[in-house]
Amino acid sequence: QVQLVESGGGLVQAGGSLSLSCAASGYAFSMSTKAWFRQAPGKEREFVAGISWNGGRTYYADSVKGRFTVSRDNAKNTVYLQMTSLKPEDTAVYYCAAGPVTTASIALPEAYRYWGQGTQVTVSS
Repeated sequence: QVQLVESGGGLVQAGGSLSLSCAASGYAFSMSTKAWFRQAPGKEREFVAGISWNGGRTYYADSVKGRFTVSRDNAKNTVYLQMTSLKPEDTAVYYCAAGPVTTASIALPEAYRYWGQGTQVTVSS
């Protein structure tokens, strides 16, 4: 049984920082692409950041480039999202996703096979 469990969400003031973690079990974690998506109320789920299976390549949405950093530790079966300079518009439920995804599809939620339950991030102004 595959499980992805996010943690680290919470409430932070604008300009602050938060770190999210996503721990995987029951899955060949080390061989798959990982990504973070987010979904705000009334909006579609959107791509935030992605990382290749060995961490050699990372990808970011323009809205978070320079502020967020995605990384992974395959030995711990965990992927991370370090978020800095947070803005109120970053408020959303953040989800981690995993799967055998190609670079061309890394930003497409339908390309991912496994999803976590989500963790709320709220940025106050």
